[in-house]
Amino acid sequence: MRRHSCFAFLFCGIFLPGILGFPQTNTSIDCDSLLPNYEAEPQTSAPPYIIAAAFDNFEAGNEIQVTLEALKDAGFKGFHLQAREIEGDVPIGTFKITDANTKGLECHNVTNSAVTHANSDIKKKITTTWIAPSDVQELQFIATVVQDLDKFWFGVQSKSLTPIRSESVNGTGKSKRKVSFECIC
Repeated sequence: MRRHSCFAFLFCGIFLPGILGFPQTNTSIDCDSLLPNYEAEPQTSAPPYIIAAAFDNFEAGNEIQVTLEALKDAGFKGFHLQAREIEGDVPIGTFKITDANTKGLECHNVTNSAVTHANSDIKKKITTTWIAPSDVQELQFIATVVQDLDKFWFGVQSKSLTPIRSESVNGTGKSKRKVSFECIC
């Protein structure tokens, strides 16, 4: 009898999650296409999620807080978030992991060039910090957000962020130029 209960326990532990439709491993989302690694079609309705950046402009090295948030009662189990130049197809900059529900990803051999879910718990909001690289054009944050195995939204976008190109202004908004006066007395 003991062998039968051991077999039943193993059977349930191995096969039941697949039978009930629960993934045995975390679903992942491709760095380039931003599509999940399972067969489902993206939703065509407006996404019930928003991506907000703390600033509209940035300079190289700036750390910008980025938030992915569910609207109303949507919630989400998974996501993949990147910064990309407008019309770009590769992630730019890097992320600092500041939320326990997130973890960094390596895309195109750059550590933390994207951020994703660290667990499949239902989340209403995640916050991370993005570090701006040098030499980038106008950009936006883009994400795929997975509500459950049947529903995901592809290409959720933030508003555009513009680089500050002036080298004559420092972080306080004051000019870095030296001014010299010649006094003729």
